[in-house]
Amino acid sequence: MGAGAGSGRGQLFLRSLLFLLLAGPPARGQLRYAVPEELEHGAFVANLGEDLGLDVSTLSARRFRIVSRAGARQHLEVNLENGILFVNERIDREEVCEAGGTCLLHLQLLVESPLELYRVEVEVLDINDHAPTFPWQEYVLEVAESAVLGARFPLESAQDPDVGTNSVHTYRLSPNGFFSLEVQTRSDASKFAELVLERALDREQQRVHRVLLTALDGGVPERSGTAQILVTVLDANDNVPAFDQPSYGVSLPEDAPAGTLVIQLNATDLDEGPNGEIEYSFSGHAPPRVRELFHVEPRSGQVLLKGRLDYERASLHELYVQAKDRGPSAVAVHCRVLVHLLDVNDNAPEVTLTSVSTPVLEDAPPGTVIAVISVLDRDSGDNGRVSCEVGPNVPFELRSSFRNYYTLVTTQALDRELVPEYNVSITARDMGSPALLTRSTLTIPVSDVNDNAPRFLQPSYSVYVMENNAPGASICSVSALDPDCQQNAYLSYSIADGHIHGMPVGTYVSINSDSGHMYALRSLDYEQIRSFQIQVQAQDAGFPPLSANVTVHIFVLDQNDNAPVIVSPMPRNGSVATELVPRSARPGYLVGTVSAVDADAGLNSRLSYQLLQATDFTLFSVAPDTGELRTLRSFLEQDASRQQLVVQVRDGGQPALSATVSLLLSVVETMPQTLSDFSEFSLPPEVSSSSPLTLYLLVSLGSISFTFLLAILILTAIRCRGERRSRQGGSCSPPRCHCCPGSRPSSDGLKTSNLTAQPPAGTAAATCLDVPAGGPPGYCYKVCLGPESAQSDFMFLKPCSPPRNNEKDAGKRSRPEQHLQVSKEAKQPNTEWLPPVTQSTQRPALKRYQ
Repeated sequence: MGAGAGSGRGQLFLRSLLFLLLAGPPARGQLRYAVPEELEHGAFVANLGEDLGLDVSTLSARRFRIVSRAGARQHLEVNLENGILFVNERIDREEVCEAGGTCLLHLQLLVESPLELYRVEVEVLDINDHAPTFPWQEYVLEVAESAVLGARFPLESAQDPDVGTNSVHTYRLSPNGFFSLEVQTRSDASKFAELVLERALDREQQRVHRVLLTALDGGVPERSGTAQILVTVLDANDNVPAFDQPSYGVSLPEDAPAGTLVIQLNATDLDEGPNGEIEYSFSGHAPPRVRELFHVEPRSGQVLLKGRLDYERASLHELYVQAKDRGPSAVAVHCRVLVHLLDVNDNAPEVTLTSVSTPVLEDAPPGTVIAVISVLDRDSGDNGRVSCEVGPNVPFELRSSFRNYYTLVTTQALDRELVPEYNVSITARDMGSPALLTRSTLTIPVSDVNDNAPRFLQPSYSVYVMENNAPGASICSVSALDPDCQQNAYLSYSIADGHIHGMPVGTYVSINSDSGHMYALRSLDYEQIRSFQIQVQAQDAGFPPLSANVTVHIFVLDQNDNAPVIVSPMPRNGSVATELVPRSARPGYLVGTVSAVDADAGLNSRLSYQLLQATDFTLFSVAPDTGELRTLRSFLEQDASRQQLVVQVRDGGQPALSATVSLLLSVVETMPQTLSDFSEFSLPPEVSSSSPLTLYLLVSLGSISFTFLLAILILTAIRCRGERRSRQGGSCSPPRCHCCPGSRPSSDGLKTSNLTAQPPAGTAAATCLDVPAGGPPGYCYKVCLGPESAQSDFMFLKPCSPPRNNEKDAGKRSRPEQHLQVSKEAKQPNTEWLPPVTQSTQRPALKRYQ
């Protein structure tokens, strides 16, 4: 029998292969094949790569695969190397398809890049791999000896899981002298056998008859099964039960609860007593599934529901019930009950994410496929029709590709900075009443694209730094934000190239590339640089990188770090500055002016003067704002002839800085021709070169003084020339004097010109001066400039006539008033605090001995 079965299987395979060849190429997107059951692993089914027109070399890269439900057995598989569909595991048609009819395997084939979906149906062809079987190997049939000829006795049917011609085809009975066999066909085309009495039985002659019943199927080769029938001859129980009808049909909803009455069977027996009492039961060949779901009451004949029905598993149940009386030689009669199940909408749709492509780039164009979704409802009719939709307010939609298959695509551009992740609710709803629905949530993260440039928190930054800061100290911090994420949001800070006062900006300020903290690389000096600006750039790490710039204004704040510098009077050679004061000076007489400058600004450069030490505080005073040193009273005979003063100059900073200068005032009866230290001052090298602005100021002052001196000289020369012509002569000899002696007397004493121009060395310029009334005639003065006159802003006068007897008195009457001059500035001063210098200020013209 085994050899015959193998040969039959081979013939069926050849026939199925011939069917595939004659069928021609399948249509794209819908293919159908046939394969016999029970093939070994690796058996060829079809060449999907060729039939679908796919490039076999790209199947693996495009993830060509069979999509199946979770938990389902994978009977077929695809070889990604050649695109061949082969048997993955043995297919048992009777196990895969419990019900009869066509057995189909529905395959969903998916290939990506681009996404394509194919549907394939594989019909599993039945082979004759099962022989008919009887419920029992030996069957006892009790026949009354009074049975009439032609009496029929139904026999147990054989069962064959195969279908079609491979199922039970006919029955045979072993030769005997009493019984024959007739094969009957039911409405469902199934066969059953009846034993027909051909010869009267005589219990006294033979009590038991043994016959062999053989069931044959229609397969090639045919298979068979046998059962031994033991016919026991009984005394007469003349009547057998009879059902109202041989077959019953009933409809039952699939959600009927246990205990529901399916049908009330009724059979009658004309006998009386035990021979007329009927018992009901299932026939011997009732399958176990029927016995699990239904129950027959032996006495009442009620068929009750015992288990839970499922329309999706089996929509029809066939029950065989027998009735037999309780008398001796009872004969069982059979009826068939067909239970048709009514579908109930008891299965909610199932949503399966077949393929998901996440995350999705935020610059993905509309129409990009995100996922393939399959929807299945195991109900039938309207209960199994499903509609699918997505929730509102999301930039996605569902597009139907095949029945119960949808693709989730984008409908508009995405922006990760606005919505970094979408939770898309997918609702599948059937058409049943009431409708059942299933919601599934798909989380779709949005992948970042570098589409946002960094943005600083402020449009510009203003930083105030106190001068004399420590190098390396943090001065400020800039911060920028980038709404992108990960490396697209990682920012690095840098300073743009540039120069500050001719020096690279990198020598002044540095920045931490990660934190944005800025540091001063050198100590700043307000007197050298008061403000500057730099450009800071923030750049992300995306590709391509994006950047933004911001301007940082840095203002240097002044600190009181410069003490006042005394510029007048300046001691020479380390000695104390000296000054001559005539004893005849009146109260308010201007002795001189102490001048100082402060390189700081604001209050730090506001200077005040005070007399710190004095031989006699009642004799002199210093103006706090201008530094003018004046007499408070007239000199007395008892006043010392040498007055020593210490003047302090203090700025307005906190803490205040100060400087002092010591003055030695000599009270003389007659003023000698010498210049005091108040007019002779020079700037220390370190002061004179401390600021370019100071140099510019000195040059301007020198130019103005030179112009003024030149004008005075020209005017004086013109005037002297005019007087010489008018008098036609002079009282001074030309070798000794180059000026006219005739001068107007003045009651205010000798007037001097405050000239700042300096003639060349070794030359002398002469001018005419007014002699006081009563002065000696013939006096002539000339301008004498010594080698060190380059340090002086004054014109020095020297008598050019020999001394006379009345020279002392004339000197007393003609004692000129002294003048003090403000020296050149060591550093750029804040001129708003300097006292104004007017032409009306009384300055004594101090003399110097040659």
